[in-house]
Amino acid sequence: MKTCSVFIFQLVYITFHLKLSVFAAYPPYEPLENIALDCGSFDFQTLSFDGRNWTSDGTFISQSNSTAASIVSSIDPGVPQVPYKTARLFFSEFTYNFNLTPGPKFLSLHFYPTSYPGFDASKAFLSVTEGNHTLLSNFSASLAANYKDVYAFSKEFIVHVKNHSLRLTFSPSSNASDAFAFVNGIEVVSMPRNLYVRGENVPLPFVGYLYNPIRLDNTYALETVYRINVGGEDISPKSDSGMFRTWKRDDQYIFGANFGHLASDYDLQVKYTPTVPAHTAPDLVYGTARFMGFDPRINLHFNLSWFFPVETGFLYLVRLHFCELDRSITKINQKVFSIYMNEETAQGQADVITWSGGQGVPVYKDYVVMIPVGKEGIQNLSLDLRPNTEPKPQYYDSFLNGIEVFKLNNYGGNLAGLNPPQMQNHEGSSVSSSTSSEKRLVRIIGAVMAFIIVCFLAFWIRLAKQTKKKTNKYVLIL
Repeated sequence: MKTCSVFIFQLVYITFHLKLSVFAAYPPYEPLENIALDCGSFDFQTLSFDGRNWTSDGTFISQSNSTAASIVSSIDPGVPQVPYKTARLFFSEFTYNFNLTPGPKFLSLHFYPTSYPGFDASKAFLSVTEGNHTLLSNFSASLAANYKDVYAFSKEFIVHVKNHSLRLTFSPSSNASDAFAFVNGIEVVSMPRNLYVRGENVPLPFVGYLYNPIRLDNTYALETVYRINVGGEDISPKSDSGMFRTWKRDDQYIFGANFGHLASDYDLQVKYTPTVPAHTAPDLVYGTARFMGFDPRINLHFNLSWFFPVETGFLYLVRLHFCELDRSITKINQKVFSIYMNEETAQGQADVITWSGGQGVPVYKDYVVMIPVGKEGIQNLSLDLRPNTEPKPQYYDSFLNGIEVFKLNNYGGNLAGLNPPQMQNHEGSSVSSSTSSEKRLVRIIGAVMAFIIVCFLAFWIRLAKQTKKKTNKYVLIL
């Protein structure tokens, strides 16, 4: 069990002695438009908990019976007051018209499906369109919140503005007399051109159909499904690189008998490049990573794996972020691994140093994956990394810093999927706490099992090595 002790020591060393603090000397991106509407608010301007200014949507509303402002009587613990304490209710079709500069924009819609005076948000089904794109159709924010096990949430989209106008139309999905739609907050934030939709001149590998690459142009709309800081902590909108994106930790998506190890280097100065400028992702994404481990023999017996539940019947853009943190890795063919998505080869030989040009230099790779229509409306998009031994690299290891997953609209301009199945309703914080406790328990059990398996492998490898040494005293290999 000596090998197991060494393993534990190495794990503790990585966790406590390679703390990451990546503060590169690059200013954050400053968006041309930074609109945050606190829908239904009677105050012209409000300040959110993270210091961002939100303005009332009152300037968009004319005297009309088609909308109403509403204030929740009480707000659940942990739900921010802004923008979730107030809501804009729609009783018929209503359009927000934003005058903007042409180019790509983040569009975020915030929902808090609770009871408003005289209205029950669980009965609200709404549709939302932007130009030729259907973003939501017959959408129930209540069902979505219960499925996600949250009280409030946002839906983020990427759209392209052509003629200085973004028209966002809300409408109830039913013609019933008590039908209504609602929204709590709307954000419109500009982004650099070609950040995600990079045009016809950039073919993207189509996983499973690598000889038929996909090209994305400005006619596409995208929905952000996951934005993950692999191996690190949650990153709030305020700590993003200027575009108010939220990055979540990867703990609940990592899968398998071995979760690998966490790496960080807080002394690292991220070396951005013209192809990967500083606004691509926050420094904290490139300064943390999840890697397989220190023993190459163990690494060959498992994959780094993540599972992401997604809607079927759509194409997905998957962006993987890499930045080599190990300062001993400076040359090509020192660390080579393969990337698989849904058990199909996305990248046969991934050598980050070959891609980036050096240690501490960030790089990302985009892939398109198809999730065909299935019996279930939701299925897992799997991501696996494993060492590639074919080029005989110096180290058998793989790692990852960040993941972004976007749904692409289909040929009809549709991004809307089906509502998730009915789940148990929230009953105060006890349900949420119970569910969270169960999730923590599952993770703890998984971690213990992984530790036992790794120790067993280490013991088995050491025993095999000792047996081989003894055998070699008596056997001459010709």
